[in-house]
Amino acid sequence: MRAGYHGAGPGVMTPDGCAVELYSRLPVRAEPEIVAAAVPAGARILELGCGVGRVTHPLLERGFSVTAVDESQDMLDRVRGARTIRSRIEDLDLSETFGVVMLASFLVHAGDVEVRRALLRTCVRHLAPGGCVLIQREGGDWHTNLPREHVDPSGFTMRIVSAEPTGDGANTVYAEYEFPDATWTQTFLSRPLTKKQFEDALAEADLTVDKYLTEDHTWVRAGRAAQYSSGRP
Repeated sequence: MRAGYHGAGPGVMTPDGCAVELYSRLPVRAEPEIVAAAVPAGARILELGCGVGRVTHPLLERGFSVTAVDESQDMLDRVRGARTIRSRIEDLDLSETFGVVMLASFLVHAGDVEVRRALLRTCVRHLAPGGCVLIQREGGDWHTNLPREHVDPSGFTMRIVSAEPTGDGANTVYAEYEFPDATWTQTFLSRPLTKKQFEDALAEADLTVDKYLTEDHTWVRAGRAAQYSSGRP
């Protein structure tokens, strides 16, 4: 596995410690509604880090055209109805652009700053003129309100147990997912970003915030800086 990342539990693990079977069980939350409210109907979406299609499938049902990208073929094998491409996000270059590029799953919080920069460059490289990038951020207390537990109505418990500093601004995060018949654990690197640090990271990639889509500022619509002549929201 990738250095700093580890997964344990039944089934296949991806290089960043994600369990394919676990992600196949996780329920759909508000993501499809947030996306649908933020972009034009029927838009072409490039979904970076699609996993097993947890969000892909509801977007397809809503009439969007989705190109789903993931580095794990085992994840992509669970995706149905979308164009799928196996690639590391950092390396992706399709020589085409999309009205919507989506970088969810807190990927903008990559522990390695150079990886984050490469992810955002990929977003910009595939962004059509006038298009938007939808980014999912961590909550403000994500690394400090610990340990915390969420008991999901579908019958499993998720725990974020700890977030230990690595010494360079990132944290090693340890999470548990407990189902009645199986338990998975995951360790990964995540770099906390204040609102200013996040916006500065976007600016470095020639992006700027158009709108924070949720009250907790965890979902953001951004675009090329040149698109916007007024100040940020």
